[in-house]
Amino acid sequence: MMNVLLDWMNSAAIPSLLGTPVSWIEIIGFVTGAACVYGVARQKLWNWPIGILNNLAFTILFLGAGLYGESVLQVIFAAVAVYGWYNWVRGNARTAGRNDLPIRDASRTEALVALAATALGTAGIAMILTHGTDSQVPWPDAFVLTASLVATYGQARKIFQHWYVWILIDVISIPLYLSRGLTLTAILYVGFFALCIYGLIDWRRGRAEAPATPQTVTVGA
Repeated sequence: MMNVLLDWMNSAAIPSLLGTPVSWIEIIGFVTGAACVYGVARQKLWNWPIGILNNLAFTILFLGAGLYGESVLQVIFAAVAVYGWYNWVRGNARTAGRNDLPIRDASRTEALVALAATALGTAGIAMILTHGTDSQVPWPDAFVLTASLVATYGQARKIFQHWYVWILIDVISIPLYLSRGLTLTAILYVGFFALCIYGLIDWRRGRAEAPATPQTVTVGA
């Protein structure tokens, strides 16, 4: 039964798009991915479960395309998404409300750790992909994997600068997916790029409109 389902997912839904076939799983990834990024831009909690479904779809898709680093990335994404979902639901620990986690800037330490983690992670994973797999695109694959984890963590913490990381990832991912014959996914990432610009603007506006100081909880009142 599972093999039948996988065969259907990997079968061509569109015989040719710009010269390459498009599978059903790529279409599922397209729809759930676009919905997820829009949900993040609008700060909607439902972006997290939709994102987990997107991770599952892309795991199947990337395995078939030989993008092993990004296949592993999707599994880790799903785990980080559970944390992000919990963190957004819990909200700001300094208030009595829920789902009120404030947008904030990255601290200097967070920014330095993110840069170091991206550089070291990219180099390490690229070496693994180069010597341990038949990957033909180890360096961009490794960068997208590492930087995406950094961006997802920033998203889970509602750190404003995570949008800049996603924008850079999109710029690199578009030609990467075109080179692997994933035309619809490359088009999706063009849409992601536009949605990230929209999310950056919307989060900036939301942060400007947020109260300067959160309401505190009076314990034992």
